[in-house]
Amino acid sequence: MGAGTFEVEESFRFQGRTFEEYRRLFDFDPSSLSGSILDCPGGPSSFTAVARSIGVKAYAVDPQYGRPVSAMAADCERAVDDTEDQLRAKRDQFVWDYCGSVETRCRHLRAAGQRFVADYTQHPDRYIAAALPDLPFEDGAFERVLSAHLCFLFDDRLDLDFHRAAMADLCRVASEEVRVFPLASLDMTHSAFVAPVVEDLREQGHEVEFRDISYEFLPGVTEMLVVSV
Repeated sequence: MGAGTFEVEESFRFQGRTFEEYRRLFDFDPSSLSGSILDCPGGPSSFTAVARSIGVKAYAVDPQYGRPVSAMAADCERAVDDTEDQLRAKRDQFVWDYCGSVETRCRHLRAAGQRFVADYTQHPDRYIAAALPDLPFEDGAFERVLSAHLCFLFDDRLDLDFHRAAMADLCRVASEEVRVFPLASLDMTHSAFVAPVVEDLREQGHEVEFRDISYEFLPGVTEMLVVSV
């Protein structure tokens, strides 16, 4: 299976995911969430909005925040439309146990985007325009940091120096742990950058765990990195 599979959805599009999908790919129980959490990069995901609704002090950071809400909403809709077309063309290359169908997948994506837009409109202070590897937060500003679909995914566009700097900054702003998913690059193989980055993290005194999760959309991509700060 080639690089085209991942590029169906996992590109630099402005596209998010639901809180429920985050729960599965980051392997957490919503009742266990507490304190402050950063979603980085957040995109138009509904994690921050839903987490706030259950009393969690959640924030999101993304380089595309700060633009007019109408522009972000339009980009999100366009991204889902493009994804729907491509998923239909490559349906057999994905695992549908969680979503069930292309229609359900895209309904989830649209719902996440709509919840994001509504929350961003009412609470723009929860969404910070910035990007890795230079986050504008104090050391240990958040107890937990969640990072999906950026680090280790784009080996062909983001080099090892970026990954080292990005992971170092994610750990810098976390006081307890960082969770990263996926660990596979666009060609569906384990990212070549995981090993050197993990070596760096361990040399810096962090405990690192590779954890299998029950969520699977891309075949064989079921591993998450948990870094204890």
